[in-house]
Amino acid sequence: MYDVRPIHAFRDNFVWLLHRSGESQAVVVDPGAAEPVIERMETSGIALAAILVTHKHADHVGGIRRLRAHFGSIPVYGPVGEPIPEVTHRLSGGGRIVLETLQAELDVIDTPGHTEGHIAYFDHSGDRPVLFCGDTLFSVGCGRVFSGTHRQLHDSLSRLAELPPETLAYCAHEYTLDNIGFAKWVEPNNRALLEREHQAFAQIDRNADTVPTTIAMEKATNPFLRVRRNSVRAAAERHAGRRMRDSSDVFATLRTWKDVAYD
Repeated sequence: MYDVRPIHAFRDNFVWLLHRSGESQAVVVDPGAAEPVIERMETSGIALAAILVTHKHADHVGGIRRLRAHFGSIPVYGPVGEPIPEVTHRLSGGGRIVLETLQAELDVIDTPGHTEGHIAYFDHSGDRPVLFCGDTLFSVGCGRVFSGTHRQLHDSLSRLAELPPETLAYCAHEYTLDNIGFAKWVEPNNRALLEREHQAFAQIDRNADTVPTTIAMEKATNPFLRVRRNSVRAAAERHAGRRMRDSSDVFATLRTWKDVAYD
């Protein structure tokens, strides 16, 4: 199995570096900036073999052109439904890509909502499943709705929640503590959430990242994956001052609440 390591970019972005021990090449996911990637590659003595992209936003694709100029015309995998000129291999849900340098096959999952054509990459070929979910799923949170819809994002998160609970989810931003703050408004008595907060503070105190998370952890702590829970529904109803029609309505209420009051 290959290793997954973070390359930090901007204020809180993760560019994920995928590298198999002994190989001279690696793969990166969502390189919004080129220079941190080039610096890491040169320090490690490895070259770039491919780029994976989850969606169109500049903090995920802004480094592609510079990386291809530096490392050559390497393949760029990305969503078929979004305008990303640098993408050379356009993908949609149900597709699969083979990355020989990693000795891995990754399944493509459609995860629209944050943007209209967002995709995620899922690998269950190794000892433990891994998911590269971009800005769809965050640790104890989810992305804003920009060019997709609330229903799309709710459906996408429901789809990811069905992955094996031990799946390691590599999201693209370090947002855990902020997300926990909102989640505590929704479920202040959630013991798993309070323990996650304690864990996150401990990780940050020792200068460690709080990502990856797991699907099991998110189902226990993330209000956006818990919209069918009575406690979450009740919080949405109290905030909105009305009855919720269904789980999608709960989700949209929570996401709008966080947009206005917390982000």
